[in-house]
Amino acid sequence: MENLPKCQANYTALTPLTFLSRAASSYAHRTSLICDATSFTWSQTYDRCRRLASSLRSLHIATNDVVSVLAPNIPAMYEMHFAVPMAGAVLNSINTRLDANNIATILKHSEAKVFFVDYEYVPKAGEALRILVESNGGYSSLPLVIVIDDINSPTGIRMNELDYELLIRRGDPTFVPIEPHDEWAPIALNYTSGTTSAPKGVVYSHRGAYLSTLSLILCWEVPTAPVYLWTLPMFHCNGWTFTWGVAARGGTNVCLRNITASQIFNNIALHNVSHMCCAPIIFNIILQAKPTERRRLTSTVEILTGGAPPPAALLQQIESLGFHVTHAYGLTEATGPALVCEWDKKWNDLPKEEQSKLKARQGVSILTLAGADVKNLDTMESVPRDGKTMGEIVLRGSGIMKGYYKDPEETSKVFQNGWFRTGDVGVVHPDGYLEIKDRSKDVIISGGENISSVEVESVLYKHPRVSEAAVVAMPHPKWGETPCAFIALKKKNESEAGRKTKDDDDVTEDDIIGHCRKRMSRFMVPKYVKFMDELPKTSTGKILKFELREKAKGFVVSEDERNTTSSGSARVDRNKKGNSNRGGDYSSEQVLALSRL
Repeated sequence: MENLPKCQANYTALTPLTFLSRAASSYAHRTSLICDATSFTWSQTYDRCRRLASSLRSLHIATNDVVSVLAPNIPAMYEMHFAVPMAGAVLNSINTRLDANNIATILKHSEAKVFFVDYEYVPKAGEALRILVESNGGYSSLPLVIVIDDINSPTGIRMNELDYELLIRRGDPTFVPIEPHDEWAPIALNYTSGTTSAPKGVVYSHRGAYLSTLSLILCWEVPTAPVYLWTLPMFHCNGWTFTWGVAARGGTNVCLRNITASQIFNNIALHNVSHMCCAPIIFNIILQAKPTERRRLTSTVEILTGGAPPPAALLQQIESLGFHVTHAYGLTEATGPALVCEWDKKWNDLPKEEQSKLKARQGVSILTLAGADVKNLDTMESVPRDGKTMGEIVLRGSGIMKGYYKDPEETSKVFQNGWFRTGDVGVVHPDGYLEIKDRSKDVIISGGENISSVEVESVLYKHPRVSEAAVVAMPHPKWGETPCAFIALKKKNESEAGRKTKDDDDVTEDDIIGHCRKRMSRFMVPKYVKFMDELPKTSTGKILKFELREKAKGFVVSEDERNTTSSGSARVDRNKKGNSNRGGDYSSEQVLALSRL
């Protein structure tokens, strides 16, 4: 059989670009994209992408050059996921919530040749370019800047004579897309959100993007012609590959420039939305919608969620409105979701609370992963399938990134022993489903016992007034560490002017601690509860636990804590001068080493 070689007839490089050409051929007149008053068919989208790719080549964009874009979920952002690689270039979607310094850092590190900027972000982009000019780090030239104006109501804002729609008009409609010379060629460069370290440039291959896309539409059981609402930022892992996946199923993309409760409900009703992806933070936006903003769902809307383990209580609330939630787990380095909690029909007979707990697990690997496991990194042996023994979640397969751009040292750190180390701590249940317990840096070790902050948070979310919760380690003079809870409350009552009323502050630290003591082992109960108006978050909506850990270092539990009752917690806040609490005043001599036992 050795004399049967590859040829053009039996071998082509895997690339998600084929999804668009197929959609244009098979679903030419089907609606591809809707953005307020604007809509396109798949034939029109393919034409626009070819024109844009042609214009990029005319601007001397060469193979593997980086093209950056700073834009919300608008048609141009979607089109560039195809047009940029059709020109042989690499797409760099920049997080719109980053500040000018971060954007300048990304432009410099990626060496972007072209920088597309939505009109709303022109001031921020201008500041980023100014920072680039003033920097002396060896950045030799600025990228060519092209403004994307509002497609429905053009503003005329420009940074030079070029704009996005002009490139579309000038482009060649007969342009033949440049096929990747190798499926291992780069298609996208995404920068991590940096919850535990500085952002790194993650490089995706055409092969990885293609296979990950197929895996997700299979695991999520996406039918033909879905109507997909863009509540997940397209800059986040290329929209978890659904920028390409919706084309693969010949679906309709419903774009949202601004993610608000009214926009979500109105577009679901108007376009009969069937699918959407989001982080759990969007659940809060939906649940906290005013009665005037809500619309009754006439059919079930499928939600794929990830980014943080959703508390079971939150899942129950969102599904009561007519949404059906599937939980996934992934990270930028895995091209988005790598595990999906596939539903077992026998679970339908279980109580709703038990179903929610099962649904909150991260699940099983997507089809194109060669392996997903939880291992003891000292021995590289798999942990027992007992749902208790914790280890680090490791992955391998074609969906894993090529590596970190210009950072071989960090790449070698995460690629070890044939696996990609996620840095997440998890367990494997007897049925083979994985469940994340924490980031490795977020596990609290108290007296030698591992405490999962995620488990404590899930209990906190069961309190009817808790809107946001995060649990981190704080120093304890005897046990080394103990849980500390940061909480944002739901507003119980609001005046018409939007001011807080006295009823908003009726939940106390004692209430929260008492709630936890009824539902978990005593050593897991938070010893300190800090109320905040809103928890600090990354630009992608993840809670910034490292900031909270720094705050918690200033909190101290006295050794007398073991003698306290539920009427109070014995601790002080070292961040406040002259602080005292119900247990009395304590000197710094009482504080033992903060290192883990």
